[in-house]
Amino acid sequence: MTDAKMPLRAKVASSVSRTAAALSRAAGRGDGSVIGGWIGLKIDPDLLAHLSAGRAIALVSGTNGKTTTTRLTSAAVGVLGRVATNSFGANMPSGHTSALAKAGSTPYAVLEVDEHYLAQVLEATEPHVVALLNLSRDQLDRAKEVAMMAQLWRAALVRHTDVRVVANADDPLVVWAATPPGDPARGIKPPHVTWFSAGQRWHDDSWVCPECGSTIQRSGEQWWCTGCPLRRPEPHWVVEDEGVLDPTGAWHKVSLQLPGKVNLGNAATALAVAAEFGVRPVDAVSRLGIVTSVAGRYAQVDKDGRNIRLLLAKNPASWLEAFDMADDAPTLLSINARDPDGLDTSWLYDVDFAPLRGRQVLITGDRAYDLAVRLDVNDVPFQHVRTFDDALRSVPPGRLEVIANYTAFQDIRAELDRVI
Repeated sequence: MTDAKMPLRAKVASSVSRTAAALSRAAGRGDGSVIGGWIGLKIDPDLLAHLSAGRAIALVSGTNGKTTTTRLTSAAVGVLGRVATNSFGANMPSGHTSALAKAGSTPYAVLEVDEHYLAQVLEATEPHVVALLNLSRDQLDRAKEVAMMAQLWRAALVRHTDVRVVANADDPLVVWAATPPGDPARGIKPPHVTWFSAGQRWHDDSWVCPECGSTIQRSGEQWWCTGCPLRRPEPHWVVEDEGVLDPTGAWHKVSLQLPGKVNLGNAATALAVAAEFGVRPVDAVSRLGIVTSVAGRYAQVDKDGRNIRLLLAKNPASWLEAFDMADDAPTLLSINARDPDGLDTSWLYDVDFAPLRGRQVLITGDRAYDLAVRLDVNDVPFQHVRTFDDALRSVPPGRLEVIANYTAFQDIRAELDRVI
């Protein structure tokens, strides 16, 4: 909906939102991706709904991979025209509102959504498609237990059966959430679901069936419940070798500048979501290769003879993927436990740090000593450094891999003078 067609209150709220965001950026107080939307919603609580009207919208949610998948999906949908997106990862309603207000009138929007807010954002935006990536433990001190999150998703989709769903066939919790039963007596059909498969490395949150409580069994790519009909559906989009098979059986080579097999899976999801808007894979696949860095993630910076690559890892599942992406090179691990990270670091014991054996490992951050104990238990030698500059001085010229959780990642970006 353009400003001209919005109610007066929404017009004022949208204008103030854009102004507040711009002032925040000009004052160096941030990118404005939250404050603008927060103020706009205070003026008009329905502003997100007004800004969403008239756009074809995709929502992307899950514990891990939301920001990257959103960026790749925006590139793919961009074949059709201008796309509004919350590219800085502000994934709650204030961030969505700010992103749409800033973008102005666009035919399409691709929005990353925090998994806790998916039901609320579904209600406000009435999207064309929603992508469900994965569910795993995260921020143990305040986040909902993963089965509860799956239940919230399932209940939300019951209320929005017209939305098209692109969902991960390899995650039992996602499959269950994406397939709520219909209600023929009330004329309610189950959602239309397109399944993608990229393989699931992290299984420790999905050994128990969310439907009946029985054990989930696995054999190769397949999984099934031992006590009820829940099982892995046949995927329509599949990562194969260095590319993606589409529903017709055609294989598309995917050349990404982002590392790791997990990003091939994110690319498959992006292609599947774009296809729901009518984008042919052959037209979208080349656009995925233009994505080089996502809010600083995967960025490579040269400093003092070292090539530094930054990888964000915020929970056990994402640390497992980060180890897969990182080269066999000196590696700096940084852990904080501030409010955005979650205050509980016991999740470190869910991570197997054995893949780091044999390389030079350095540790830093507010909770470096917690990490030190965990590495010692895992028989991984390490060196503690107090600053990022100390880390640079401790490694030889060449590649330095940096794996950090959220605020530690931002601290290191700041130390690099925000050159990324």
